Amino acid sequence: MANLALFEDDAYRTECDAEVVAAGSDGGRPWVVLSQTVLYPEGGGQPADRGWISGVAVVDVQRVGGDIRHTLASPLAGGTVHVTLDWPRRFDHMQQHTAQHLLTALAADRFGWVTTAFHLGERVSDVELAVPALAPPQLAALEEAVALEVRQARPVHARQVSAELFATMTGVRSRGLPADHSGPVRLVEIAGLDINTCGGTHVRSTAELEAVALLGTEPMRGGTRLFFVAGGRLRRRLAAHEARNAALRSALGAPDDELVAAVTARLEAQRALEKRLQHTEEELAAACARELAAAGGALAEAHFDGRELPFLQLVARAFQAHAPDRAAFLTALGTAGASFLLAAGPTSPLDVVAAGRQAADLLHGRGGGSGRLFQGKASSLAARSEVVARLRALAEPGES
Repeated sequence: MANLALFEDDAYRTECDAEVVAAGSDGGRPWVVLSQTVLYPEGGGQPADRGWISGVAVVDVQRVGGDIRHTLASPLAGGTVHVTLDWPRRFDHMQQHTAQHLLTALAADRFGWVTTAFHLGERVSDVELAVPALAPPQLAALEEAVALEVRQARPVHARQVSAELFATMTGVRSRGLPADHSGPVRLVEIAGLDINTCGGTHVRSTAELEAVALLGTEPMRGGTRLFFVAGGRLRRRLAAHEARNAALRSALGAPDDELVAAVTARLEAQRALEKRLQHTEEELAAACARELAAAGGALAEAHFDGRELPFLQLVARAFQAHAPDRAAFLTALGTAGASFLLAAGPTSPLDVVAAGRQAADLLHGRGGGSGRLFQGKASSLAARSEVVARLRALAEPGES
């Protein structure tokens, strides 16, 4: 390897000086390889570190062949550089990754649930367990077992062993080494509890996890995905929940243990109001249809401010029942913009689709329909009077 991975020996080191030993560009993004680095490349479920090289932001870190390649936000001059780690982000990853090791060890050894995959997300992390489902009491038991080991403040340390020694070791937890791996094998140990092959960064003690919360599960590929947060993430999540609860208490006028009931009551009241409003809309539409049907002429027309296309549809259906030999042109201007609808009863001579297309063209809009109804959206209703005149002519018997 052309560069020394300082994080493997000291995950708490946050800066170093280095020499640029290679540079290039990939997809328009500049990159450098350094003689040594404190920045961890993505791998083993742990995201890549972020940081700065002589003030230039590092936007990604990846292993490419035997090198650790740092992708940069902008080009960097060669020579001697100073590397700085985004420590808060790294420590968060250390807490989540060590929490995963602890969860994996306890889930397997105490409950028989083997981990098959791990993902460290931006807000929530997860492990996939080879168990069809986990009931709430099982989750509670696992969470309590984890809490006990956090309080035990078990030391966590990493070391490298030769491939020959590793081949003779028993009791090492591993999902397999990379296909191209050669040389020493890095092990991470939680004292008295777990030894795992791992290239990631970890805290020094389970006490530094602070706490681990299991958030829930979902089925995944015949197993179970278990979501969790640890350390600072847990505290931030709790703070966000408390702030949200405070806002809900203020909005609903209810204490924490009555918030769900208060929201449920509000939703039920809203649904009842919506049903009453729908009934009122239908009654109003029916009344409008009766008024239109009572007017003379082959074409009735009306405009409704503050209404939308669904209201026009209600009016049109009622009109067709009241005036089977006539047509109606309806427009509305609501929050969704201008809309129009042309409808005709079953014995009206009007070719609704052809007339509707003419109306859409005059209104600089778009629409469609079939049979006895054509509807659409209009860019403007400025030409409405012209449309009505044209439709009246088309609706008269003998016109086309």
